[in-house]
Amino acid sequence: MERRISQQVRGYRTRDGAGVSLVRVLGKQTVQVYDPILLLDSFDSTNPDDYTAGFPMHPHRGIETISYVYRGYMTHKDSLGNEDTIGDGEVQWMTAGSGIMHEEKLPAAERLLGVQLWLNLPAKDKLAPPAYKSIKNSDIEEIDFDWGKLRLLAGEFEGRKGYMSKYLPLDYYDIHLNPKASVIMNTERDRSVMVFTLLGDAYIGGEPVKEKTAVKLTSGDQVEIKAADENAQVLFVSSIRLDEPVAWGGPIVMNTKEELNKAFDDLKKGTFIKDKISY
Repeated sequence: MERRISQQVRGYRTRDGAGVSLVRVLGKQTVQVYDPILLLDSFDSTNPDDYTAGFPMHPHRGIETISYVYRGYMTHKDSLGNEDTIGDGEVQWMTAGSGIMHEEKLPAAERLLGVQLWLNLPAKDKLAPPAYKSIKNSDIEEIDFDWGKLRLLAGEFEGRKGYMSKYLPLDYYDIHLNPKASVIMNTERDRSVMVFTLLGDAYIGGEPVKEKTAVKLTSGDQVEIKAADENAQVLFVSSIRLDEPVAWGGPIVMNTKEELNKAFDDLKKGTFIKDKISY
């Protein structure tokens, strides 16, 4: 069965952190449809003033944040003692779990281009130990095709394996299509699949999709992705629905209002972080 588009979402420009200009594509209004993806923020700027203010130290609980920086750089520092810089095609994968504090700095570059996803954690793993993993270019397989190339950021693709998500299965591909070229992506019928047009317009399941648009696909075994008249760069994300209640407050996503209140109470009392070092 061919997958089709069930919903398209184009983002809106906003500011977050200490004043970073970004396009918020997915958020609280799209949780049910895009489950288990909670948030998608898109970054694309050649003006460092848009982003060098960065994201100062802030808390997270109950989620994983996955940042893909295709152009430019991101420096991460957290309460576990991790400090690391990714850039030009690399991925930062942070498990907030029971609680973490982190900051993200965005140094000036010729261009900042990428996205950050928030992946929900299942209820049973909401309070998992926090962790950080960087997926470097040496860990990312690039597979060439006559239609373009595919970068295997995480998960599996036709027997090849990249970084494997610990809590939810997640296939994450960066697909580069030559002008007017197309690819048929095979999928497990019941997986929750989201596609984001990072650069260029495309046709997905036969429907035109503008650049910087997220689309949710219906169930099925495959979907055709085709570039329009120019090159297209498309992010393909496949996971499984949780179908669990979501209680979302700022940087914290739990299952109930009581759990959310407990998280903010922990912040006030200084008991939010279970594993930390001193700065």
